[in-house]
Amino acid sequence: MKPLDLDFIRAQFPAYQNEETAGWAYMENAGGSLVPSQVTDKLIHFYTKTKVQPYSGYGPSDQAGEAMDRSHRLLAEAINAQPEEISFGPSTTQNTYVMAQAIAEELKPGDEIIVTNQDHEANIGAWRRLENRGATIREWQVDRQTGLLDPENLYPLLNDKTKLVCFTHCSNIAATINPVKAIAKAAHEVDAKVVVDAVSYAPHCLADVKQLDVDFYLFSLYKTYGPHLGLIYGKQEHMHNIANQGHFFNQDYLGKRLTPAGPNHAEIGCAGGIVDYFTDVYQHHFGDTNGSVRTQVDAIFNLFGQHEQTLMEPLLACLNTKQHVKVVGLPVADHERRAPTIAFYSNKMKSADIAQALIDAKIGPGQSHFYAYRLIDNLGIDTDDGVVRLSLVHYNSAEDVERAVAVLDTIL
Repeated sequence: MKPLDLDFIRAQFPAYQNEETAGWAYMENAGGSLVPSQVTDKLIHFYTKTKVQPYSGYGPSDQAGEAMDRSHRLLAEAINAQPEEISFGPSTTQNTYVMAQAIAEELKPGDEIIVTNQDHEANIGAWRRLENRGATIREWQVDRQTGLLDPENLYPLLNDKTKLVCFTHCSNIAATINPVKAIAKAAHEVDAKVVVDAVSYAPHCLADVKQLDVDFYLFSLYKTYGPHLGLIYGKQEHMHNIANQGHFFNQDYLGKRLTPAGPNHAEIGCAGGIVDYFTDVYQHHFGDTNGSVRTQVDAIFNLFGQHEQTLMEPLLACLNTKQHVKVVGLPVADHERRAPTIAFYSNKMKSADIAQALIDAKIGPGQSHFYAYRLIDNLGIDTDDGVVRLSLVHYNSAEDVERAVAVLDTIL
């Protein structure tokens, strides 16, 4: 497999072309990624040329509507869905909350919802609140030694009362990739639906939702190189039946059933630039202008994965040699088993002090419980201090990691 051309990749991102911002090693990408010019140019164009009410039947208005429709189409193609199966909202947290309100109307007292104590609170809290409406909440618990979910511990929880299984494709702390297809199959055998939070997985691999056979799949575009929006995929058969949360006169438009408020026109209009970026990367590396969007996505994320695995290796090697340091999740650099989101803590230093030392070296880390509060608490970690998180993506370089390792070797 050919290597990723990192010079080409970084040339697409304005942050690396700006003197003030180019000197940072961006290593908290799980909290929000940089944005390529394919997206920012479209956002500027929308605000300066077409910032009017879309779909009103005249020049700039038609252009605005066409840009929004194009984003629906391209992002649907990227995950192998139909445009009417996706909806945009302000964030995955809010999208999950809206979806929970819709699904609540289908539930009867005693119906069971399975949640984990590994997920970001977005895919726990909204479902737990349905206990107040008669649902029974059952918890699929992590292994305290590893921070991982074991599917074998899920299967005994499934029964004919199970209506939903809500879990993460990849934890934003433990980073282990869960076997979504197998979990979905097990849930469907008891006629339950699955709700998958893919926020921490999508930056490293845009999944084929049909191949996984998931019912609902959510991720954040602002963590996948785009504007601050969340995307919901819902199987068409479910979207026809889900309780409408939008205006009653829009209930026949599937993409509006989970959109109670007016959408952000400009950000939707520029979201298609994410796929334009992927296409440009594909054409640069493979010299091919043909092929479906889905084919291109598969090819470039294979490149991204190999590069990210190479980045993980020295960072994990450094942390694994420190006796007082614990890496949460699998301590192995294998992009098919874990994302390059490396969360760790020390028994001798506060996470806040480790993070500050990295910041002093112009390395951007994260330090928090990252809304996976229940996981951090279950692992016995101080929830106020949390963990240090160094989350890598494909535009990071070996030099970024070398800088971080040098700091960690010195202070740890």
